Amino acid sequence: MTMIDLVFPLVSAALLNNFVLHWPLGVDPLLQARPGAAGERLTVHALGIATSALMLIITLLSHALYHYLLAPLGLDAMQLFVFLPASVLLVGPVLALLARGLPRLPFAGLAPLLLGNAGILGLSLLNAADDQGLARALATSLGAGLGFWLILSLFSDLRQRTSQEEVPRPFRGLPIELISAGLMGLAFLGFTALVKP
Repeated sequence: MTMIDLVFPLVSAALLNNFVLHWPLGVDPLLQARPGAAGERLTVHALGIATSALMLIITLLSHALYHYLLAPLGLDAMQLFVFLPASVLLVGPVLALLARGLPRLPFAGLAPLLLGNAGILGLSLLNAADDQGLARALATSLGAGLGFWLILSLFSDLRQRTSQEEVPRPFRGLPIELISAGLMGLAFLGFTALVKP
């Protein structure tokens, strides 16, 4: 396996096939934060770090479960019923470890956002369907986590700007946020020019 075999899935998951903009996975945490909240920037970073760490750990666990339990027993169709409880059970311990390792970031209260993040489960299912090895799955997971963190940060900045500008009354709140997310998705389509077939 060459270096490009690991770099391409990482960049692809972060920019080209972003889990929030390309695949509508993980949109719920994106729309949950409110502008002007105290420590919102720290919360955004804490959520980005927690999501990235959880995606990496779930990828390791789901890869092991798929290759050593489900595939040998011919239970490939049971992926959802095995990966979902595994990801739910890991949210608490991962947040506790991150809170211990990074005490300055507010990891408390992020559990509902991580439990509702379909990107974590979707990543496990996509990696199992793709099945091109553990190294490529980990690169894709790292790229997906970093891409989620990037979009979360950009969207938080955009939300702060729109809260300070005079937005017409019918577009205030969720409508301008959805329009902004659509425009960000179009902007990220420009990254597809990086890869030529």
